[in-house]
Amino acid sequence: MTRLVELLLVSALGLGWVAVAACHSLLLESTPAAGSTVAAAPTLSLRFNNRVEKPLSRLRLLDERGGSLSLAMPASGGPVDRLSAPLPPLSPGAYRVEWQVLSTDGHVVSGRFGFRVAP
Repeated sequence: MTRLVELLLVSALGLGWVAVAACHSLLLESTPAAGSTVAAAPTLSLRFNNRVEKPLSRLRLLDERGGSLSLAMPASGGPVDRLSAPLPPLSPGAYRVEWQVLSTDGHVVSGRFGFRVAP
């Protein structure tokens, strides 16, 4: 009987960890896509697996020299699982997007990816 109780407790704890991990925001897709080469990119858009707190989230765009380009991200509006910002005209070259979001579970999650603008 004790072995059965131990097994049930371990199983319940394991399910609890899965539920906690499922609450963290994961980047599902982006436009421009990570690693892609585009002719032009009028908008930066990131879609996550759940709602993100837009007022407490940020997007940052860096050129290949590490210089930061200004982005005006709306604090509200649009789908609750997306962050979007219009992009300034981009010269040909490599760019890096850095993002940080507040997940619905209260954890801050961040990441980055790159894309290129073709001449």
